[in-house]
Amino acid sequence: MITITIKGIPKETHRELKRRAAAHRRSLNSEVISVLDSSVSSRPLDTQEFLQRVRVRRESMEFKKPLDITKIIREARDSR
Repeated sequence: MITITIKGIPKETHRELKRRAAAHRRSLNSEVISVLDSSVSSRPLDTQEFLQRVRVRRESMEFKKPLDITKIIREARDSR
């Protein structure tokens, strides 16, 4: 394991890291490592690729027509 020291952290940043650590039930050190890991391992968002994936997903979804409640009530009334 490598150890680093970070100096000059703004109070608000420290406060937020402590809040996040508590919310995730982690130590402050573990939270900082998690934040660093996620920031260096994530790749930039390719908006064109993302929009294409959304289009493909939308086209694969089956949308049902909304219910015509008036028609359903009339059919129920007429069937009596």
